[in-house]
Amino acid sequence: MPEWTESLLTFAFIAGQCLFGTAAIYALLQLWPERPARWKHLTVVSAWRTREVPEQWLHMARISRRKAFFVERELLLAGCGITADAAWYVLARRVLVCVIAVLIIGIVIVHEWLNAYVPVTYIAPGLLLGMLFIQLDVVWLRSIRKMRALQVTKEIFVISKQLLYLSDSSLHIHAKLLRCVPFTRTIRIELNQLLAEWYHDAGGALQRFKQRLGTEEGLSFVETLDALRLHESPQYYELLRVRIEDYKEKIELAKESRKESTSYVLFIIAGIPILYTFQIFIYPWVREGQKLFESLNG
Repeated sequence: MPEWTESLLTFAFIAGQCLFGTAAIYALLQLWPERPARWKHLTVVSAWRTREVPEQWLHMARISRRKAFFVERELLLAGCGITADAAWYVLARRVLVCVIAVLIIGIVIVHEWLNAYVPVTYIAPGLLLGMLFIQLDVVWLRSIRKMRALQVTKEIFVISKQLLYLSDSSLHIHAKLLRCVPFTRTIRIELNQLLAEWYHDAGGALQRFKQRLGTEEGLSFVETLDALRLHESPQYYELLRVRIEDYKEKIELAKESRKESTSYVLFIIAGIPILYTFQIFIYPWVREGQKLFESLNG
């Protein structure tokens, strides 16, 4: 047997042993019992996702769930896909505003002492920008909701087209939705949760799915799914076809609006060189003409 063949067989044998040993160790580790989280009841993430803020905390922070300030942000957060208690966000916002206000007052009081270590001109603008960003939270929450609503509409449009394609199939609506999961990204978690809760209570699962989506298109889509679940007939697939056309029109309108906004931004950017041209070349002549007229009048 040649020497290179013997070396190749030895290498293959060693590689097979390593592969078999790794697979055996992995299988043994999978049999190891999973240790429960020791401090699970104290984790902040699980708390704000699954629990509501105690009413005593809201009372101390002077926050009411019935005020328009709270209701507006609750609707915006739902539209952004956040299904946790909106009071966590409102409470965190109130605490941050108070902390930044206290820091600004402290800087004003000890600015001479602080300026010897860190320039106040670096800290104060950052704090003021942070305060402005928090105060204008409604603006960027609306922007996030708008972008998410467009993405949800696109994915609902694709799912509706797939359901229409599978209209002649004998599959149950649950199986059809299961085949639509690979076409989603933004609402994949919500759709998987809907499919997991389907056979326990389909009606309740659809209502919770509608709340998790938090958009108008999600409302109409859930109504169509509920109709297909109760009466899977060609008439309701015609309703789905009409809804598909509505989704398509909304997507086209959003594209046109985005093109207009882009054209405005490009127009403004294109005007910057013109302003510099005026400032560098034309403005000196205008200034000299003004001086000449002033000297003639004088």
